[in-house]
Amino acid sequence: MGDIFERLLKNYGPIGQYRERAHGYFAFPKLEGEINSRMKFRGKEMIVWSLNNYLGLANHPEVRKADADAAAKYGLALPMGARMMSGNSDLHEQLESELAKFVSKEDCVLFNYGYQGMVSLIDALCNRHDVIVYDAESHACIIDGLRLHTGHRYVYKHNDIEDFEKQLIRATALIEKQGAGGILVITEGVFGMAGDQGKLKEIAALKNKFKFRLLVDDAHGFGTLGEKGAGAGEEQGCQDNIDLYFSTFAKSMASIGAFVAGPHSIIDYIRYNIRSQIFAKSLPMPLVIGNLKRLQLLRNYPEFKEKLWSNARKLQNGLKEKGFDIGNTDSPVTPVYMKGGVEEATAMVMDLRENYGIFASIVVYPVIPKGHIIYRLIPSAAHTDEDIEITLKAFEATKKKLEAGSYKAESIPDMAEYSSKRFEYMLDKPKNK
Repeated sequence: MGDIFERLLKNYGPIGQYRERAHGYFAFPKLEGEINSRMKFRGKEMIVWSLNNYLGLANHPEVRKADADAAAKYGLALPMGARMMSGNSDLHEQLESELAKFVSKEDCVLFNYGYQGMVSLIDALCNRHDVIVYDAESHACIIDGLRLHTGHRYVYKHNDIEDFEKQLIRATALIEKQGAGGILVITEGVFGMAGDQGKLKEIAALKNKFKFRLLVDDAHGFGTLGEKGAGAGEEQGCQDNIDLYFSTFAKSMASIGAFVAGPHSIIDYIRYNIRSQIFAKSLPMPLVIGNLKRLQLLRNYPEFKEKLWSNARKLQNGLKEKGFDIGNTDSPVTPVYMKGGVEEATAMVMDLRENYGIFASIVVYPVIPKGHIIYRLIPSAAHTDEDIEITLKAFEATKKKLEAGSYKAESIPDMAEYSSKRFEYMLDKPKNK
């Protein structure tokens, strides 16, 4: 008989295997200071491109005051208990009502967290007879929700409508064979890594040919897309054809929590059957009040979204002009695709941080195939023209170094040596022969 802990210690996982070199610098870094476009990392000021503070609301004076006043008045304990038992309030219901109206749906129910909410939502909606059809690049919360699903599921190639239709045909045939069940289609409004919008309009159009319900996770679209900021469905003119619209407060709202909106009867079913809320403490009152204030600002100040898009276009156009591949993004999410190994990516990130003052998230193998590097830059309304100009120059300089081979393995210092102190990383030091 084996020991569970012994097995775990033999394999820390695809990311955990790098923990000793990565911890505190590449993984679990500590950004300090007020949330803004510039923060401190290991005592040095950085231009930060890793925060989903799209509209710059995190430190808006009205938001800070609403949060502080609510915490002073109610504390963090109220309301106590799950909402079904003793944790409901008029303010919780007010937030639900205002969110439903904003995204043009009949009703809405709050969740404590986006990740937890989506996992539990899929579990609440589907039984073993139902078939789920989903995009191949769906977020981890959707994938983990699918793991709970005891019925069949079919994946279609990312944003490939032809393949999507093939999977609908397979799902329909299975339902007919079973004589029971229905089809739930799940996709995203904006895919958070590549930044491209889900093809919601094309997917919804197939409702004329197939019978299915559509659930859209619009975490990155809510507040950033659409005329009034109501998301990807509004942007694409198909919000009415989205049966269930899901989003989180962790992006544009710079807060905690999530919601799903849809027909009153179905939302009521979810409210009485979603285990992650039935068996969890209610969202604390300061968060509810703070989210009401954030929603008010999102509705009443379109200039926040305009500034976000102005910055996003400047950043994206600047990168393209300098020869960078940013893929097919049609959202503020800005991926930068490069070629190189893990060692080169490690050295390049360190160079950007230590010598150029740029803090950006990077993705390498095993998350993506070997030989590829993806930076993901998140512009916000808080960034300045100077931030963008400095960043473009830094990326241009480091791209030249990458292509010249300056970031090969021998250039990388031992990160364990620097786990508790700041260092100066000099790329022009003599290389080992």
